[in-house]
Amino acid sequence: MAVIDQSTTDRYAIYHADCMEVMPEIPNNSMHLSIYSPPFGGLYCYSSSERDLSNCKDYKEFFKHYEYIIDEISRVTIPGRVSCVHCTDVPSGNSGIDNLVDFPGDIIRLHQKHNFRYIARYCVWKEPFKVRLRTMAKNLAHKTIVDDSSLCSVASADYLLVFRKRGDNPIPISHPDGLKYYAGEREIPNELMKYKNWTGKQIENRYSHWIWRQYASAFWDDVRIDRVMPYKEARDEEDEKHVHPLQLDVIDRCVVLWSNENETVLTPFMGVGSEVYGAISGGRRAIGIELKKTYYEQAVKNIESIYEKIPQQVEMFA
Repeated sequence: MAVIDQSTTDRYAIYHADCMEVMPEIPNNSMHLSIYSPPFGGLYCYSSSERDLSNCKDYKEFFKHYEYIIDEISRVTIPGRVSCVHCTDVPSGNSGIDNLVDFPGDIIRLHQKHNFRYIARYCVWKEPFKVRLRTMAKNLAHKTIVDDSSLCSVASADYLLVFRKRGDNPIPISHPDGLKYYAGEREIPNELMKYKNWTGKQIENRYSHWIWRQYASAFWDDVRIDRVMPYKEARDEEDEKHVHPLQLDVIDRCVVLWSNENETVLTPFMGVGSEVYGAISGGRRAIGIELKKTYYEQAVKNIESIYEKIPQQVEMFA
């Protein structure tokens, strides 16, 4: 299987292909940042393709194949730079009352095997009732605590795992004027607005300090859960009801914290284009790869739509 389709500009290159067909063509030590959600350990099936990582016969086989991808990401990442992996704990079955599998822990150990240091885990809060409605998990039903609360459980957080490739970063990621844009749902206190775009001593930049406190927290309970790229048109008969892209607030934070303007962001599981969209809107370049045809086609639409919003996107990050 070679590249089936592609769309390229001076800001991005996206491919309808198996990421293991494209990544070997990327030069060593050339990617400044990667952000992606891998299939969740075989929990969901995205397509019937034998190349689809979600179609592995079991959890062990999933990690056998996923290891090739991590090895490639390690190879192409600049030393000292970051790879961000979005994941969650996964149940061992579909009844909603099974054991949870430590999927994040297994991801961490595999990255450590491939020249990455594990440096952070952010918890992205999810509203339990909405999770119950979306998944119909029995362990989140109020009826369960009425009947037998020994069977109730938790609306598991999403996790953003952050890994830094071993070695020294040759190009510092600097913010000489601090952080200028807050990607989240809280209101920035009015008394701090006078510090926006502060160019004096950064110890006095209370606007940037406030944003940094939100980002530095291990619990991201201020992420706008529904601020995502359009995705419903990308569904087909093979999809399950879980399909929900990574929130743009999470991507915006990754982009500003772990890359400089005009650097390149890689996403090997592009989906409907969220990470590419976030990278471009943040003044970066991007490479995205997606195996599934309907997702790729929706990604093309989503990414092209950014050019209708360029003035406001630029102001957002200015």
